[in-house]
Amino acid sequence: MPTQKTLRRLAREHGTPLVVIDHEVLRRNYATFKKYLPRVQAYYAVKANPDPAIVRTLFDVGASFDVASMPEFMIVYDLIKDMPAKQRQDWIWDKIIYAHPIKADATLRELDQYKALVTYDNSEEIRKIRKHAPHSGLALRLKVPNTGAMVELSSKFGAAPGEAVDLILEADRAGLVVEGLSFHVGSQTTNFENYVQAINLAASIYKEAQDRGYTRMNLLDIGGGFPAPYDDTVRPFRDLARRINAEIDRLFPKNIEILAEPGRFLVATAATAVASIIGKAVRDGKLCYYLDDGVYHTYSGILFDHCHYHVEAMRKGPREICTVFGPTCDALDTISMAEELPSTLKRGDLVFSRNIGAYSVASSTSFNGFPPATVVHINQ
Repeated sequence: MPTQKTLRRLAREHGTPLVVIDHEVLRRNYATFKKYLPRVQAYYAVKANPDPAIVRTLFDVGASFDVASMPEFMIVYDLIKDMPAKQRQDWIWDKIIYAHPIKADATLRELDQYKALVTYDNSEEIRKIRKHAPHSGLALRLKVPNTGAMVELSSKFGAAPGEAVDLILEADRAGLVVEGLSFHVGSQTTNFENYVQAINLAASIYKEAQDRGYTRMNLLDIGGGFPAPYDDTVRPFRDLARRINAEIDRLFPKNIEILAEPGRFLVATAATAVASIIGKAVRDGKLCYYLDDGVYHTYSGILFDHCHYHVEAMRKGPREICTVFGPTCDALDTISMAEELPSTLKRGDLVFSRNIGAYSVASSTSFNGFPPATVVHINQ
């Protein structure tokens, strides 16, 4: 992350609240992913942070992209729109997956012209795709264990294993091509066994499909969930990669293309939030600090991502357990009820939070008239 000296300088130049995105960290995280999962093509989950500058940096280092809406698709498309038509079409097919299993009719109609790879998990979606986006390739999303994930997803998406091959054959009868399987073990999954179980389940469904006569699948999308190192309780990524590599190499031949959808892993550690203290009070004997940023803005991950961000001070002093509030009139706007900070901080002092690049700025609002933080990019 940037040094405190750099953060102070940027705060003087741009004011607060401020989010500083370090593109050297983005490049380093992508290189780490490729180093430990060399067989896996990384499709950056744009929803984690759709800032076009982030997408550009990952594009430049060779990433592919997972999109879940047409606005996200167009952020990526803007990078390739000047390519010749054939080259652009080939790039979309190889480099973009529309990984939202449930899509509006209007979305499918717009998407059809790009002939993209899309996910599905039910019969109704097959009928919609056949009618509105018949040129798409399909990947069947499976329901897999999300045990221990910070954000559970399998209650909302994923075909039950017992119906998976039936859905593959149904899509085939509808004239669609099922290219492969996908799954998602849940966001910020520190339970590595989820991946082992999911890969084994996918292998068994591949075999069942072949046994029942469907032999056209050639890819496996192992989804996202790769945990960001928010604290020391998160085991090293290389340990997870070792488990994934072993199962893939054991269960899938070399000609099967392996995809993944890292989002948080690539961007979480690349951003730092800087805020100013705008108020200070003692309530029921407890020191409270009020910041010019909060859960309706950069700290929205507290609400939407079940994540906790530590607030750190740029000044030293005797510390005590404090409450940290955001700037709005809503009591929900609470960053922490138990943050250890110096009791001597004053109005105008700066505080910061590390590892706040995923599912944070992307969910900012202007609730209560407070604007989102200014975003500054460094090391582009």
